Amino acid sequence: MKNVIENEIKTLTERYPCLSQCADSVALLAEKLIKCFRDGGKLVVCGNGGSAADALHIAGELLKGFRKKRPLDAAEKERLCASGEDGERLARGLQSPLPVISLHGETAFSTAWCNDADPALVYAQQAYALCREGDVFLGISTSGNAENVRLAAVAAKARGAFVAALTGKGGGKLAGVCDVLAAVPETETYKVQELHLPVYHALCLCVENGLFEE
Repeated sequence: MKNVIENEIKTLTERYPCLSQCADSVALLAEKLIKCFRDGGKLVVCGNGGSAADALHIAGELLKGFRKKRPLDAAEKERLCASGEDGERLARGLQSPLPVISLHGETAFSTAWCNDADPALVYAQQAYALCREGDVFLGISTSGNAENVRLAAVAAKARGAFVAALTGKGGGKLAGVCDVLAAVPETETYKVQELHLPVYHALCLCVENGLFEE
């Protein structure tokens, strides 16, 4: 696992030298994610605006194959095939997933909550409901000061999750509540977002290469 992470981080920093200053944090988060998934945990991720889109992007890369096809193992295929013709189709077509939940996707819950309760707690309520010990919570905020993301991080930590943040320079208020901070060296929103993408793609590569064979 260590070599896999080192190789991906090396590639990341060669392509984006400015990210060398957060390379250790990205490597630590990759290590925690691999352990989380290997032990049966899940990733819970959230953000606002473009960062919400990034949360969905991360989920999209991990719920299915990213660079690898991730065929199901023999035991999984056997269980599916026991269901007959449909099971055989599933066994051929499904890919080994990793459990990821992007919090802003729950539109009915979010709109009801924001109408009836404190809108700043919309992610915190979900994080408190979904996070457990062994899970990883990832809060994405370009400034690091998004209140709803910070409060969700606090709620996730209270549930025993490992809390990580992906932010811009300095980390903002999220820096004070997370276990690992990956702060890219920019402050302007779009420039931060431009650097977040290669960081989380590197994380996805670390996870996939660490958990799945070719």
